[in-house]
Amino acid sequence: MIKNIARHIDAQLLNHFQKYKQAIVLLGPRQTGKTTLVKRIFPKAFYLTCDNEPVKKAFESYDINYYRQIIPSSATHLILDEANLLDNPGRAGKILVDQMTELKIIITGSSSLTIRQKTIESMAGRFVEYKLLPLTFDEYLFQTGVVKKLGYYFGQRIVNSKNIVNTAHIFDIKKTLEKTLLFGLYPEIVNLSSDIPYLKTLAHTLALKDIQEMNLFEKRKEAENLLRLLAYQIGNLVNYSDLSRRTGLTLDTVKRYISIFEDSYIIYRLYPYSSRARDEIGKSPKIYFYDTGLRNALIGSFETLSVRADSGALFENFIINEIIKYSHYSKKDLRINYWRTRHRSEVDLIIEASGLNRAIEIKLTKDKSSGLSAFKNRYQKFQTNVINSLNFY
Repeated sequence: MIKNIARHIDAQLLNHFQKYKQAIVLLGPRQTGKTTLVKRIFPKAFYLTCDNEPVKKAFESYDINYYRQIIPSSATHLILDEANLLDNPGRAGKILVDQMTELKIIITGSSSLTIRQKTIESMAGRFVEYKLLPLTFDEYLFQTGVVKKLGYYFGQRIVNSKNIVNTAHIFDIKKTLEKTLLFGLYPEIVNLSSDIPYLKTLAHTLALKDIQEMNLFEKRKEAENLLRLLAYQIGNLVNYSDLSRRTGLTLDTVKRYISIFEDSYIIYRLYPYSSRARDEIGKSPKIYFYDTGLRNALIGSFETLSVRADSGALFENFIINEIIKYSHYSKKDLRINYWRTRHRSEVDLIIEASGLNRAIEIKLTKDKSSGLSAFKNRYQKFQTNVINSLNFY
């Protein structure tokens, strides 16, 4: 049960208008709590949602006079929710920012597809973009009352520690980890607790119905099959030719559809680290899902870790997700890659920043990693570590 709904991004949004005159554009997947967040941070803001047809029609007039009719003159802040439903959200945002200069504007959208492409073109220099993803592990523990203070313990521990060792906990870390890997970290899961029907509905709505309604897929069934194939291949190198053969889509179409899934915050690609040595893989990315629960819902698999063949891949996906979220929310701007040679020496996670070099192998069990030794022989400046289910938190 939720004890506290604070998120890492709270302070950034709360302080935004003290630092910037530009609008806030908050993006991210459906059901990550964007509406709840902006209403909580800006409780006195005038709220409009484009999911309301009269509001949508008014904003698609792109006429400042219509805007002034529905926005009270007394309003100091405006929340324009679900702006991705507008034909041209960037144009509407540009009019608001340019014509209603006294108004502090907060725009949200469930998908970066329509928002980013149209907003960036029309609103250049007029907004600061933020992103809200499923909960971090730290946020989950804080919201459920397991820990008393919300911080960046997870990310800092993995990124900054030179020697990661096992830690004792006052909660069942094994049970909590298994629940997270199986059911993910969408906020609603905190309340529903391992709710498979919710995740299956979310997978259908977020991953299939919403995107298909944007009419970006000429071959919808093939696109659905492609996404499910990707769900079976988390942590593996993307073989575009194989995906093309198995789906019946052209190579270019496979790549375009994957980009759409990526822009929708369903998946992301992790690219290789390379010094351009002959035997190092320099181009092929790996595929991961922003939420392991959503991924499991897509393939209809919620079996316990002890009987799964993909438990190690789920753990790897989870750890990399947490580092990506940490980099984003903490503004560390980490460079995150993997490393692999054609002889199959591999390191799951390479992290670089100013004065920071980490090579990390991710193992659900305490297996040793030969890949770290091979990497260290080439890149002596990197500190190496192995993350497993006993020492990850």
